[in-house]
Amino acid sequence: MDRKNNMIKYTEDHEWLNIEGDIATVGITVHAQDALGDVVFVDLPEVGASLAQKVTAGVVESVKAAADVYMPVTGEVVEVNEALRDDPSLANSDPLGAGWFFKVKLADATQLDALMDETSYTAFSAS
Repeated sequence: MDRKNNMIKYTEDHEWLNIEGDIATVGITVHAQDALGDVVFVDLPEVGASLAQKVTAGVVESVKAAADVYMPVTGEVVEVNEALRDDPSLANSDPLGAGWFFKVKLADATQLDALMDETSYTAFSAS
């Protein structure tokens, strides 16, 4: 991930967003995949779905537990990571890269203001 040109934000639900223009790539954080353990299945949203912030966009299942993946911002799903569907372990081996979940076209960029930056998220996830 090129952190210089893109804005990275985090949610209290342990999702990350890499924002490029009006598109945000969404995945789960290193902290989330550590807590889940080995990911064995992911359920991704439908391309074209318009989802509101905080609704369930997908599910990630591991050997330990299942967890919802929440929509971090309101928008339209424009792409899903088919490679992750085929190889869910990418969520563990490269959660901030090849293990991304979906891309969303932002409906309201001001929602990003309420999300955490890396420093705030690091402090939040440590508590």
